[in-house]
Amino acid sequence: MKYVIQLLILLPFMGYTQYVESDWEERDTWMALDTIFTAIGIEKGDYVADIGCHEGYLSIRLAKKVEKKGKVYAVDIRTDRLETLKATAKDRDLNNIKTIVGDYDNPNLPRGRLDTVIIMDTYHEMTDYMIILDHIKKALKPGGQIVIIEKLKSRIIGKSRDEQTDAHSLGPEYVENELQEAGFTIRYKNEDLGDWENDPDKVIWMLIARKN
Repeated sequence: MKYVIQLLILLPFMGYTQYVESDWEERDTWMALDTIFTAIGIEKGDYVADIGCHEGYLSIRLAKKVEKKGKVYAVDIRTDRLETLKATAKDRDLNNIKTIVGDYDNPNLPRGRLDTVIIMDTYHEMTDYMIILDHIKKALKPGGQIVIIEKLKSRIIGKSRDEQTDAHSLGPEYVENELQEAGFTIRYKNEDLGDWENDPDKVIWMLIARKN
């Protein structure tokens, strides 16, 4: 089964660093969610996916944003984290999150139903990224969009893709080419959304691309 986007223990479908709920308040200080949501254009009633959802930092905030008529598909390959997310959502009376156990090369999203698919701090772990992008494209509605949010560490700028991903990082130039190859059109690019964990050597960037 090809290299795994292996479970989170071994990295895949979610970022390497773990962010449990107790970390979320601090994360809000450096994660520019207002800027991100505005750029994406998240609206009430949207159907959105969060691939690599972890314990739900982004999924919970998306659920509040899309409100009751919207839906968030929270994807991870670790069922324990999905169970934690379910409990958190229940505590907050959020009934519009559906958890999905992802396969190594397939997020198992519903076909043709999504307005937006977000992959945050996870794409760099995906070795079967072109296969995954194809699945995502099929899950999106006509004109739907994919959002990639990553961090680029200063010490690996200009390095090969493999060297960057070995460092749990990735530059936008590689992802931009891959999105275009997969049949998406880049509509937004921001190469400086602040510093990951307030570390100036880890700059956050974002690409948004529409399904052709």
